[in-house]
Amino acid sequence: MSTDKFWSEIADVHAAMLSIGDARHVPMAPQPRRHENAIWFVTADGTDLASAAAHGPAEASMIVTGGGDMHARIEGLAEVVQDRAKLDDLWNPVVSAWFDGKDDPDIRLLRLEPKTAEVWATKGSIGFMVQIAKANLTGNEPDAGDHFTVQF
Repeated sequence: MSTDKFWSEIADVHAAMLSIGDARHVPMAPQPRRHENAIWFVTADGTDLASAAAHGPAEASMIVTGGGDMHARIEGLAEVVQDRAKLDDLWNPVVSAWFDGKDDPDIRLLRLEPKTAEVWATKGSIGFMVQIAKANLTGNEPDAGDHFTVQF
């Protein structure tokens, strides 16, 4: 599978678990930007994630599961980036709920550059249930969707 399928699937992901360095996985709202080969996050100064990436690129892991049709493990490098134009691009109602406006001095942008991703793209909950019913009727294995690995 190509990176096209990855970027298409991740565009619909609204929550993921992110870890950087030794920091534990925590829920974050990913904002993928295919043309930059990057997945962006907005966090606050002093968080474990911001601290882990504060001194340059660090190993990162992102886990996607649950809310949509994509399940994935994404590995790459993450770093803190201070860029007002990028903050303007990423600013949305979810981000604004955590900060006192775009001028909040605690805002930190995290840029994850994926290196590898293992992806399970399912057919959604209704499609999955149809496949299960079909498998039970026919004795055949259900088609749960695509499983592939991407190297960036």
